[in-house]
Parts: sequence; C-alpha cells; structure tokens
Amino acid sequence: SYVGCFWVERTPVHEAAQRGESLQLQQLIESGACVNQVTVDSITPLHAASLQGQARCVQLLLAAGAQVDARNIDGSTPLCDACASGSIECVKLLLSYGAKVNPPLYTASPLHEACMSGSSECVRLLIDVGANLEAHDCHFGTPLHVACAREHLDCVKVLLNAGANVNAAKLHETALHHAAKVKNVDLIEMLIEFGGNIYARDNRGKKPSDYTWSSSAPAKCFEYYEKTPLTLSQLCRVSLRKATGVRGLEKIAKLNIPPRLIDYLSYN
Repeated sequence: SYVGCFWVERTPVHEAAQRGESLQLQQLIESGACVNQVTVDSITPLHAASLQGQARCVQLLLAAGAQVDARNIDGSTPLCDACASGSIECVKLLLSYGAKVNPPLYTASPLHEACMSGSSECVRLLIDVGANLEAHDCHFGTPLHVACAREHLDCVKVLLNAGANVNAAKLHETALHHAAKVKNVDLIEMLIEFGGNIYARDNRGKKPSDYTWSSSAPAKCFEYYEKTPLTLSQLCRVSLRKATGVRGLEKIAKLNIPPRLIDYLSYN
C-alpha cells in the first residue's frame, strides 16, 4: 500500500527527528547520516521534526545543514509544518535560519497554518516578520477565512488589528458568511465592528444572515445591525483604519492625537 511504502522509506534520521530523540539524532548526524534525505512524499527530517514541534531536533538539523525551505509533495515547507504544530519555538528557529515567511506556494501559507492551529502567538510573529495577510489559498481563502471557519477568535482579532481585509472574498464568500455558518455571535460582532459588510452576497446570492435560523442569537445579532447603523465614531474608526492600510497600527500609534483616541483606533 502507499502508506506502507511511505513508512519503509523513512530513515532513522526521520524517526529520531519526529520522536524528538535529540541524542539519537546527534549521534546519527555525527556518524555522517544525511539530514536532507527525503521520503517518497519528499518529506525531510526537518519537516518531520517541525510538524511535531521538536525544537531541539529542528535546531540540530538546521545546524547540520538541513534545507530550511525544502518542499514536501504538497508543497509545504518546514515553516508551514511548524505553524501547523503551533510551536512558536520551532517557528522562531526556522525564521532565524532564513525560512521564507511567504514561500511561493500553491497551498496554504505558513500564516494559514498558524490560523488553523489557532496559535495567535505564531500569527502575531508571522505578521511581524512580513507575512502576507491576503495570501489566498484556493481551498481555504485568506487566513482570516480560516481563522473564522475554525472559530479562533484571538487569531481573528490579531489579523483584523494588523489590517487584514475584513471583506475579502473566496467565491464571494466573506469571513462573515463563515461566522454565520458556525453560529458564533462574538465572531459576528467582532467582524462587524471591524467593518464587515452584512449585505455581502456569496456565489449563491446569500447574505451572511441567510445562514442563520430565525430567532436564534446570531439571527438577532444580524437583525440588530440591520436596524441599527454603526455609530459615527465607529464609522470614523473603520474608515481611518482603512486609510492607514495594512500594518496601520504602527502608523496610528504615531499620530499626534490623545492616547484615548489611539486606544480606540487600536481596538484596545
């Protein structure tokens, strides 16, 4: 079977890396084992260690010359795998060895993976080093779509605060459509506060509220916002944030205005 063949092809270096057996790994490296050996699926020992969040092994492999941006059969790099594991330590190690934060992938980017795993610390770190907030995956859409579909509210807040486009669409489907489908009122409110369009229609011509059950909490939430327009201060906040663009928080912090206003604009 295919799975069997995958395991047969794994080397002792892969095994030690995946299990976090750093002493064993060190001995293998010292005895001349190849750290860039790939399996049938092009999985390197560095992928295996990153996916399991084995930081000590990641460190040993990188120091021994493991290719930092090697791709497996899905096109994922070790940084994607480290983000999927939510290991901030592995992410920092890979970045310190020059891992690309925006590798030219056809699949989910490292930021997508961090949003999937729900690690807001990883999300914040990736954004700080220049992750593309609008990276588009044909299956998932943007990182914001992923974070909303998985209901990782802390990740959603980090993305929105960093200037992710709240109305980005995947087949016309917005993050608000996702929030309605997962019936999460807190998520719906957060997206609307950041300027989410409650009238956006997906490729089936449906608004987010069309995915709620009448008289349920999410339905009532949409109803409230349909009847009650956003306050003037709220509208000003959204348009000023839009004007400052991506990574606008840094610019807002430098504005010559009262600290209370800076806090309001920063959603603190």
